[in-house]
Amino acid sequence: MTSPALSQAARRRILVVNPNGNPEVTRLVSDMATRLLDPKTAVRVVYTEDSPRSIETPADRNKAEPLALELLAQHPGYDAYVMACFDDIAISDAREFLDVPILCAAEAAISLARFFAPRFSIVTTVETMAPGIRTLVRSLGADKICTVRAAGIGVATAAAGGAEVEAKLDAAIELARREDGAEAIILGSGGLTGRAETLSARHGLPVIGGIEASIVMAEVLANLRT
Repeated sequence: MTSPALSQAARRRILVVNPNGNPEVTRLVSDMATRLLDPKTAVRVVYTEDSPRSIETPADRNKAEPLALELLAQHPGYDAYVMACFDDIAISDAREFLDVPILCAAEAAISLARFFAPRFSIVTTVETMAPGIRTLVRSLGADKICTVRAAGIGVATAAAGGAEVEAKLDAAIELARREDGAEAIILGSGGLTGRAETLSARHGLPVIGGIEASIVMAEVLANLRT
């Protein structure tokens, strides 16, 4: 999926890799990237149908990671890359062969959240994702100020949306505020792309989309290189 079409006139080129095999998540990410980025920035969003439709377990990650690395290797020459998953899938290995920035959504979102609040919470999809995200938060030095909560919805279900999804997200955010003292929320899943603005207005606190944060930061870093 490409949006907008790549052209020689573009000043910057960004590749976004969705490591799951879900075309609906890919569409959400592509639509969001088009809205967020400067029209002169060419962005291409790619995925592989061979990946799990949702990356929710270590087995899913083990299957998706080499496919994501293969996609990155097949698309050289971009000014920045984004891994559109709230995980550090392929990030370390990709930084070994890419000579330009590759953005991890969790790293980007946590970096931005620090500017908004002294304490914040990541709301992700299923509980099986929470341990890995907590490990990642700890590796980024944010475990003293950041908690992780699962809303109890699958990635594919989150991408499809609906009243039940919204109700579960609302409940998780309220728990994070009441029990964790969170003053800002990070949405920790590609399936939650595009919901930050609405949730922020509904709950009256900053809500940061993890994928959105990484895409915006990728454009900033690409600009610094050109």
